[in-house]
Amino acid sequence: MLALARDKKTTSWAERGVTAGVFLGFGLGVGAWASSIPYFRARLGLSDGELSFALVSLMAGSIVSMPVMGPLAARIGSGRSLRFLALAYPLTMLLPRLADSLPMLMAATFAIGLGNGAMDVVMNTHASDIERRWKVPIMSSFHAGYSLGGLLGAALGGLLAARGLIVDALPVATAICVLIAALSWTSVGRGAVAKGGGSGLALPNLAVLPLCMLCLLCLLCEGAMADWSAVYLSTVVGTGPALAAAGFAGFSAAMILGRLTGDAVTNRFGRRPVVRVGAALATIGLALAAAVPTSSAAIIGFALVGMGLANVVPLTFGAAGRLAGLSPARGIAMVATAGYTGFLMGPPLVGGVASLVGLRSGVALVAICAAAALLLAGPAFRGGTE
Repeated sequence: MLALARDKKTTSWAERGVTAGVFLGFGLGVGAWASSIPYFRARLGLSDGELSFALVSLMAGSIVSMPVMGPLAARIGSGRSLRFLALAYPLTMLLPRLADSLPMLMAATFAIGLGNGAMDVVMNTHASDIERRWKVPIMSSFHAGYSLGGLLGAALGGLLAARGLIVDALPVATAICVLIAALSWTSVGRGAVAKGGGSGLALPNLAVLPLCMLCLLCLLCEGAMADWSAVYLSTVVGTGPALAAAGFAGFSAAMILGRLTGDAVTNRFGRRPVVRVGAALATIGLALAAAVPTSSAAIIGFALVGMGLANVVPLTFGAAGRLAGLSPARGIAMVATAGYTGFLMGPPLVGGVASLVGLRSGVALVAICAAAALLLAGPAFRGGTE
């Protein structure tokens, strides 16, 4: 039935498939970079504080490029932009290997961030345009490819390191991403083009503000899970290293499962109910982990967070692409900029609260953010965004 719902004259399974492949390759690169961070830290002899400068530089690059890429992609088309960036972005992942000092590593990560932010805007814009032509919700399946790619990229780095084949996973990930881009070249399609797409930065305005705040809060929660879930299990709960890693593993696995089933669930119940239930699950999971500091409660809680957040961000990006009076690229650029700001804010916010009143309170604060996202689901998903 989903296949029959699409407009066969304007889109195809090939276009959808290769776009999902680009999402997977993008996630693969992100996962490979994450697994390679310890190598660059050791090679340059960086302290934790110095390493944080390089990581913040990457996020800063993303936040800088997103508002710029929105108007640009609106003018030249999402398909054409995606073809170029899918080939160019992986090459930036080779830059950290050239760094021999912290400033050079920061410059390299800033360049990765520029490509990362541009890719995020363009691939979500193109996916949103395919969804519009498909005539049923399919955004979650694209993001499932990204999540699966991230898991594969991290696994690739761990496998190569364990076998002593290579010092970091970035060259292999780059080669795979370039191959995916080359194979996708002829099938990506033209995508969304907005005549008179506008000029200037794609900064949030009042019409898109509820979606921006919703995305900011959800990615704040996701960023907090990425950096603090294992720490919470090891320091607050008192587990060993192996079980501590299960917290984020449960979060990631639940997110992939949620995204793989998200399109069918959204098609059955609608976007607004799925976002509301997802935010509620994330709130319950975080509250459970904070209130009951045991390994089983924390792992179950973090898995609920992954399941709950799985479809909120894809649906938020899709809604941004349907805003009246804005090109899809500009709407998605606004929401993505806010979201990445939240992802950047989450870990230091939790760390600051943890240093003052303990990590359990930090996790409880993230639960409050998830509850705020639940309250925003109604205002964000109404009218043309539903």
